[in-house]
Amino acid sequence: MKPEHLPLLKSVSAPAVHPDGSRAVVSVIRPEFDADTYVGQLWNVPLDPEKLPRRLTRGFRDTAPAFSPDGLVLAFLRANAEGKPQLYVVEAGGGEPQQLTDAKLGVSSFSWSPDSHSIVFGARTPDDGRYGTVDGVSAGGEDARLITDYKYRMNGVGYTADKPLQLYIVDVPELDDEPRVAPAGRALKARRAEGMSSGEAVGTSVAPADALVPPARQLTFAATDHSGESFSANGQSVYFVASLHEASDRDLESGVYRVPTGGGQPEPVKAANNGRQTVGAARESRNGKWLFFTAQDLGASGQDFVARSTALYVMPAGGGDATVLSDVETMDLAGNGDSLELRGPDSVLLLNTAQGTVELLEFGATGNHQLLVHGDRVVTGAGSAAGSLVVSFADAATAGDLAALEDGQLRLLTDFSAELRLQADIIEPEELTFDSTDGYPVHGWLVLPPGKGPHPVLLSIHGGPFSQYTVALFDEAQVYAAAGYAVLMCNPRGSAGYGQAHGRSIKEKMGTVDMQDVLAFLDGALDKFRELDGDALGIMGGSYGGYLTAWTISQDHRFKAAIVERGFLDPVSFIGSSDIGWFFGGEYTGSSAEQMAAQSPMATVRNVTTPSLVIHSEEDLRCPVEQGQRYFTALKQQGVDAAFLVFPGENHELSRSGTPHHRRQRFEEILSWWARYLPTTANPTG
Repeated sequence: MKPEHLPLLKSVSAPAVHPDGSRAVVSVIRPEFDADTYVGQLWNVPLDPEKLPRRLTRGFRDTAPAFSPDGLVLAFLRANAEGKPQLYVVEAGGGEPQQLTDAKLGVSSFSWSPDSHSIVFGARTPDDGRYGTVDGVSAGGEDARLITDYKYRMNGVGYTADKPLQLYIVDVPELDDEPRVAPAGRALKARRAEGMSSGEAVGTSVAPADALVPPARQLTFAATDHSGESFSANGQSVYFVASLHEASDRDLESGVYRVPTGGGQPEPVKAANNGRQTVGAARESRNGKWLFFTAQDLGASGQDFVARSTALYVMPAGGGDATVLSDVETMDLAGNGDSLELRGPDSVLLLNTAQGTVELLEFGATGNHQLLVHGDRVVTGAGSAAGSLVVSFADAATAGDLAALEDGQLRLLTDFSAELRLQADIIEPEELTFDSTDGYPVHGWLVLPPGKGPHPVLLSIHGGPFSQYTVALFDEAQVYAAAGYAVLMCNPRGSAGYGQAHGRSIKEKMGTVDMQDVLAFLDGALDKFRELDGDALGIMGGSYGGYLTAWTISQDHRFKAAIVERGFLDPVSFIGSSDIGWFFGGEYTGSSAEQMAAQSPMATVRNVTTPSLVIHSEEDLRCPVEQGQRYFTALKQQGVDAAFLVFPGENHELSRSGTPHHRRQRFEEILSWWARYLPTTANPTG
């Protein structure tokens, strides 16, 4: 695979299965160089093997499909080139989509009511006078912000307190009704005057008086985010997740709340027997008897988030104690994000992170569970209806496809990566396990380029730290292997997928057993494979991977060059500059000056002699650009060959969702750096 093949990487959403079980709809999104953004549409995927998938919509970027419970309507999000997604509906059999919202900053998510007559959705709602709500007032001309809380910014979002994520309900019109006509002149003046005289509160509707969309009723009003919205089984309430408790600015707790669909004060839905937790998602069972929710424990402090596995809980919908349904020591059910997929009257589908894969499990409210999909793949979503179960997944041969689970086996329904495999030589990773120096097993993969070698070796370290490399097609490893590099990737202690103890083993010990593990994996591979050149080594990583790269080259000087990308490089300055700095470093490294210095790449930068390319994005609020600036400057001051690659307009997600042009440019600059210090026939110097 080469950088120019990025537009062939097609990502597939979780499937929306029609209530009759005959078909699924997914969004298929890809990078587009000409528009320098992401484009894609919805695809209809029949489960009948005699019928072929076909494109269902033709919008610029259509995502998040969901059928109404009665199967008559398909709702989805549509964004234009400016990127503000709005809620649309279309007849399930096809037709012209109708727009339901005109939210200033776009719609984030939505969920259908059980009677199919309304939709609850989330939208960031700007304070009056900000984000273009007043004509002629630009971002630079807005009033100053007085900050009093820790939680005031978020990577990829920016300031949050003045545009909280609020929930709204909109009624779905009859799709064969005559289209709305915008009022004009005297009618528009009267409509606006009517709205003012009624005392309508600012922000209670996301549709102005002259809008062509139906009015939406605002459900939540607190100056904080409300997410994971879903209706109760009887349609009378909406569940959501938020941090509405007292002193919420000083901890990471969040909880489940419920608000009447007609409006009112949200009430907490909290199990009496649960401790301090952060809730990921909540959903009432279809029979209305149970409330499922996922959560992570936070310890007595309410901040101890380090490598906490996500567990599934269930409690009576009417209130009572909660029962944990999964084992936090061996399962991590974080893959569902802020939504849960129901199956049957009283069960739910969950994604489990497991040793470089992601599995699909079904849990019943009474405690039974079964493993539905496992093996060398990463399940990314699932949907079920009328006895049909469809999953979206990625594996070594595809960036995203759909399959139906039938008699315990997966039957492939799509092949969206066929063109990628045809044009780019995709290399299947080889799974490996080597013992660390203390005998601890380290699991990972080798992506070996074609030819006898010896090949230069790139030791690649993932971010997180509580995440994992997987068996799924990884564009970075493929690009580097195509350029002639053998790529080693492993999941050292601190990673997800190998149990909670594995992940928590580096708490207040960063740069210890994790560095030991990645170097042992490198040494094991060098001993086993004669095709690897032990005298031509590079090391690279992003975020936590940038941290461990920078830390390693201050301790081990065998590498010809390094790439330190968007790294957590100075725990001290990180405290005030990062959106998570007020709690992250203190939990991972410890909060004392001695602890931070003992685990800080900036504190040991004087030991670095390895030529280093430092990559950062100007709008990165997770690992702010100052981390890279200070590290680069320190390297230059002591005479280390260093360069600083800075991307404007990008945040912490550059390598995953940055603009296609910048993603391609990033690859080109990385390959140029490796060509300088580790040239290959496919990637020569100059």
